[in-house]
Amino acid sequence: MTPTHSKKLVVAHSVRPAAPLHEVETNRALAKWLAQILGLKFGGSYDPHKHHDRDLYLLPTQTLVGAASARELGVKGPEDLWGGYVEHDFICTKAITHGLLNHHAQAPQGWAPLFSEKVRSVVLDGLSVFSLEDARLAAEHLLYGGSIRLKPIHACAGRGQEVIDSLDRFDEVLARLEARALFTEGVVLEQDLDQVITHSVGQSFFANKVLSYCGDQYLTKDAHGEDVYGGSNLLVVQGGYDDLLQLDLSEDVKLAIKQAQVFDSAADEAYPGFYASRRNYDIAQGMASDGKRRSGVLEQSWRMGGASSAEVAALQSFVNDPQMRAIRVSSVETYIDQPLPADAIEVYRGPAENSEFLLKYVTVKSYDG
Repeated sequence: MTPTHSKKLVVAHSVRPAAPLHEVETNRALAKWLAQILGLKFGGSYDPHKHHDRDLYLLPTQTLVGAASARELGVKGPEDLWGGYVEHDFICTKAITHGLLNHHAQAPQGWAPLFSEKVRSVVLDGLSVFSLEDARLAAEHLLYGGSIRLKPIHACAGRGQEVIDSLDRFDEVLARLEARALFTEGVVLEQDLDQVITHSVGQSFFANKVLSYCGDQYLTKDAHGEDVYGGSNLLVVQGGYDDLLQLDLSEDVKLAIKQAQVFDSAADEAYPGFYASRRNYDIAQGMASDGKRRSGVLEQSWRMGGASSAEVAALQSFVNDPQMRAIRVSSVETYIDQPLPADAIEVYRGPAENSEFLLKYVTVKSYDG
């Protein structure tokens, strides 16, 4: 990756017009921290008038979609942002993880069947659905293998998902008023697992540094008692996946890393217009209905995510000590108002989208204890 030039101005960019305050402020906090680490100036939040014709290094909250959007922001390649770019919206959602029911099934413009062929061996059983008419047949096909999980493709942090254990239960979903809109926008139907551990595997490219990591994420209860993202524990190295695999890792973790690598390569091959300097993958490992253990990539994140603050903290550690081989970092999100733990770095404290309070912070520990 080309180095980030010293003249670049680091700018936060909240892509969604109605983004909640915690997303906007987290974005600004990480962009400011990143600017400090990279030795660049922080230019605040993106302003098309103020930042027109400036050489920017952008930290967007979402994957950039479409050539016009990237051009408007001055983003030409992965060296211009910490995040990613796709030509069509569905490419940066969980929709690409699975193939379609058959070649007659509805698909969005730009759909590449090559991707699901390449990743079939590293994902769970599942199908992507883009029309109400294809939904029931797809569910019927998958329910032969046990319970399935219904996942709207634009939902995040585990919200909006349902477990379906029978065709009758699925028919109840189809009977809802919003069903047509839901399935037209896109839904993933995927094998449901029990006793799940969700691994996070990824890479971040900053200027002349490559960080690679593995770890796990966990859920917490929000103010309404719903299970949502609660944080990530990451083990980060300076270098590529080969350097990460040289550490003392369990076989489950090594499998997750190798599955993420296949998924990552398939994206580059099937969607050649795509690029990203942050590439994060969630891999679920658990027990299937037949009693066998399964492991598969659930989805990708080519944008600022829950673990981003931990990655920035790792970058800070490696800049402070370039000889350091590896570091353990954790990002935490809690909906309980509490004092900051000792040695923690606060990222955000204030109201949340669905709750009155949210605290986000990071902790750093040495690799060898």
